Amino acid sequence: MRRLILLMLLSAVGLNVMAQESGQVLVMFWNLENFFDWTDQGTGESDAEFSSYGKRHWTRKRFYTKCDAVSKTIFHIGDLYGKLPDVIGFAEIENRGVLEKLCSSTLLRKCGYRIIHFDSSDRRGIDVALLYRTTCYNHLSTSLRAPETDGKKLQTRDMLHISLKDLQTDEIYDYIVCHHPSKFGGEESSIPKRLAAMTALKEMCDSLGNRNIIVMGDFNDVPSAAQFDMLDDILVNKSDSLHAAGRGTIRYEGKWDLIDMFLVSSNIEGHSVMDIPEVPFLMTRESRHAGEKPLRTYSGPRYIGGVSDHLPVVLYFRK
Repeated sequence: MRRLILLMLLSAVGLNVMAQESGQVLVMFWNLENFFDWTDQGTGESDAEFSSYGKRHWTRKRFYTKCDAVSKTIFHIGDLYGKLPDVIGFAEIENRGVLEKLCSSTLLRKCGYRIIHFDSSDRRGIDVALLYRTTCYNHLSTSLRAPETDGKKLQTRDMLHISLKDLQTDEIYDYIVCHHPSKFGGEESSIPKRLAAMTALKEMCDSLGNRNIIVMGDFNDVPSAAQFDMLDDILVNKSDSLHAAGRGTIRYEGKWDLIDMFLVSSNIEGHSVMDIPEVPFLMTRESRHAGEKPLRTYSGPRYIGGVSDHLPVVLYFRK
């Protein structure tokens, strides 16, 4: 039923998901939850924890098992929507080497993805990153923006802005990947950090003017949160209808929350659709509540072999 509904929605905006149309773009975002390599490089507590001799016993074998699952998911999404993602945004990536291993050790090596990644000042040592297919785009520029409070940069993830030129149309698209500060330490006390991140995002988008803007990320807040109001005059939140329908990307105490989303400029809004793909092998049965939840890599300290506590999201739009 959900598949049928999606097909109807896409048809309504002129998108054909059953064919690899040259005039259609598929974008994916996924928070990969602590995607570290297995070596301790002395860069912090999380780096040591996710190593072969750390508390998590994060081994080479477990790392490559996760790589295989991520690759499998990307190809599954390609089957669902009729084409591989042209652009993929990631959150919670330790370093560039993690993505190089992902792209070289799996079938993704045949897909022509180029990696864009920079280390940030995040306390946990995790960053955002972007992959794009070189058969679809030329890379024009990359910039970073760190949220600030009282003139000081927060020790959190940078926002990654990449300008790409479409090889078929010469149209320029501005992709921004975000991972806003979490509610660690309490929702109220952490609001100023998320407001700072949203302010930085607004300033970044304002500077781009009337261009094709696609923002993706883990915002650590639902679409109805007040801080999204400051973006109303420049971006449209594509997750509103999914949120209203009770859909989500993370699950806590038997309840779904939608915190991973896409926001787009008005020149893309009318011919785009956001979706949360059905990927059965990413799910597991709830033990204390009815239904399913994402299968994580760890349950507490215990390794259970999943990928993430987040589900991936996609945006499909016509050029």
